[in-house]
Amino acid sequence: MSRTPWRREDPRAESITRARTGLSQDLRGRQRRYVTAMLVRSACVVLMALTWDRWPAVAVCALVGGVVIPYVAVVAAQAGWRQQRGVRPELARTDDEPAPRVVLEGTLILPPERNTAG
Repeated sequence: MSRTPWRREDPRAESITRARTGLSQDLRGRQRRYVTAMLVRSACVVLMALTWDRWPAVAVCALVGGVVIPYVAVVAAQAGWRQQRGVRPELARTDDEPAPRVVLEGTLILPPERNTAG
């Protein structure tokens, strides 16, 4: 008995792993990144307050971090969806030549005739 290996003649289906993440999932990820950045900023502000008298260099670095981090967090949170956009894979192949159009002829519709007996 000879066995022929299974071969697929049709084009392969598009892989789901190449699909983009959904908008709700992307929004949730951006919100998490933003909240994390704001927690780091809060830690910078607390560190600045605690080290202002003893280590002014550390306090100034924490102050700079507390000022710069919100801007970076907003820019990073807004850039999430656009970074994933990229080049979209071709989902369906289109023919080079479109199908010919069928031209329909106009039709005249007349009202029904009335019998006038009279």
